Amino acid sequence: MSGRPLPLADQLDAACRFLREGDDFLVAAHVNPDGDAISSTLAVGEILRRLGKRYTLINETGNPPKFAFLAGDRVIEDDSLQPNLAFSRVVTVDCADYDRLGSVRRHILPDTPLLNIDHHPTNDGFGTVALLQPEAAATAQILYSLIQKLGLEWDKELATFVYTGLLTDTGGFRYANTTPEVMATASELLGWGVPGSELAERLLERLTLKQVRLLQRGLSSLSFSHGGRLAWVSVSHSDIQELEATSDDLENLVNYPRNIEGVEVGLLFKEIKPGSVKVSLRSAGTVNVAEVARLFGGGGHVRAAGCTVEGSLEHAVERVTGEAGKAWS
Repeated sequence: MSGRPLPLADQLDAACRFLREGDDFLVAAHVNPDGDAISSTLAVGEILRRLGKRYTLINETGNPPKFAFLAGDRVIEDDSLQPNLAFSRVVTVDCADYDRLGSVRRHILPDTPLLNIDHHPTNDGFGTVALLQPEAAATAQILYSLIQKLGLEWDKELATFVYTGLLTDTGGFRYANTTPEVMATASELLGWGVPGSELAERLLERLTLKQVRLLQRGLSSLSFSHGGRLAWVSVSHSDIQELEATSDDLENLVNYPRNIEGVEVGLLFKEIKPGSVKVSLRSAGTVNVAEVARLFGGGGHVRAAGCTVEGSLEHAVERVTGEAGKAWS
């Protein structure tokens, strides 16, 4: 998609046609999926089921254990367990760029029609049809509009998928993207029987022992620069291996440096393997961390972004803190 984006109403119409006219869909989200990615994948699967379509849900690493309860008897396949597959149509959700699909891209032929549904401002509009709403709090919020446009009936399960995306991407309705529209939508979804307090406790409050031990390791590395406005923690590959941790265990560690009084940008450096470091960036709003992430091939939002830096952990820390620190130089 190039040029000026279509009005949202036209994008919704095009997305509805894409879903109604096709069959045999692949549905996929970004690697290391979070709550919005998983819940959006499940919601699109339910939409397709209601439309009488065949579909397969796949993620590079499957469904993280944290979200297994949400799927019920549905399966988000681990792509490493899949043979080479071919699909007539593809729907991507919560994926800011095509490369973020990871290994799932091997199932997508160059001419396969693709519907790109996303809320990241850095999304470049890849695919045949794009349903992009950068002002949306979550991809799940866009799916709410799509479900309404399709005229599908709400029930507790479908409402729970959409609510989960809103809950997790707004930080429990605490972040700046928590608008009156978000709260109105959440209220409506609760009316369908969504267990809001249970989801909040399970997805936002509960910690595993591995997460606590990773927190110990990470906080021992806590560092500051630029008068305390920039703070970061790091976790080495050996730490992750020793504790048998996963990306899911590291998910919220970045909030600790960010939440320190006086800190404007918080960073988490995760050495996922020797020579490759994933970086999570969080901002109080005065610094656009999506622009910092983009310098390293990543992206995201003004207040929350991510990227991967090749090289040692020390190299990644030096490069990213150097670029982030330019906000005050």
